[in-house]
Amino acid sequence: MFNFLFRGGRGQSGGRGRGGGNKPGSGPSGNCICPKCGYKATHQVGQRCLDLACPKCGTKMIRE
Repeated sequence: MFNFLFRGGRGQSGGRGRGGGNKPGSGPSGNCICPKCGYKATHQVGQRCLDLACPKCGTKMIRE
């Protein structure tokens, strides 16, 4: 009963864990990408991709 209540029920532990996925706060690695022209830049720790402008076209970048 303990496992069912406190460890995800019936084997439903399908989460990606801390730092997984592509949601905001998804860990320090990865790239920032321009949605307009496709330019990629390495994501820097502590710097949001949305705060960066694409050096090619000036569009705000997003997390890949």
